[in-house]
Amino acid sequence: MAARKRRRSAARKRRREQRLKAGLIGGAGCLVLLVVFWQVIWPYLFGGLVLVGGALGGWWLWRTDRLVKGRDHQWRQEEALRAGHRSLTDVDTMSGGEFEDFVVDLCRRDGCTEVRRVGGSHDDGADVLGRLPDGRSLVIQCKRYSPKSRIPSREVRDLLGARVHFKADVAIFVTTTYFTGPSKRTAVQNGVIAVHRDLLGLWNNGASLLSLSEVNGAGQGDRRHRVRWKETYE
Repeated sequence: MAARKRRRSAARKRRREQRLKAGLIGGAGCLVLLVVFWQVIWPYLFGGLVLVGGALGGWWLWRTDRLVKGRDHQWRQEEALRAGHRSLTDVDTMSGGEFEDFVVDLCRRDGCTEVRRVGGSHDDGADVLGRLPDGRSLVIQCKRYSPKSRIPSREVRDLLGARVHFKADVAIFVTTTYFTGPSKRTAVQNGVIAVHRDLLGLWNNGASLLSLSEVNGAGQGDRRHRVRWKETYE
């Protein structure tokens, strides 16, 4: 029995040695062929490496693009959810700077790019600059006024001057209150998108910024609505 085990062990050892020798011989043969035919095969070898590298590079770019778009989509969903939870009562308690940041967030949620705050003591009549999703430049004036206030015509004219100063394609006036009759007419006649309190509520609840331009000048309510508003806040 012991002799049989020794013979089997010796046989396995011989087979391993034979496989090792065959591998060494095959590797040496491949090396010899590579050296002998190097001038012939190196362009194909180089081309193969380039193709593999290009494929790996393309896969990495595709994966990076998917990750970036995925994070951007997630951010927009989260921002839309946060914006939908804000009420106009919450907006009324914001400071002027917080209201400008709020408007910036809504613009970014709707796909606007290069959006930034520029408001300050020397803002040239603008609080926010950026670009609409279709590439047009925009300038925004933000006024977080108390419900008792009204937007006068002179502030709309200031925004018209800012549109010229910044060479913007679109001017938008966003406020937490309403426009006077003359200021609303000034805005509509000069192509300013007048986002009063009612339209701001729609925007905050998910309506897109571009959709507000389709109802520009409307939505401030009839006489009975204004009477109820006056009774509530005055």
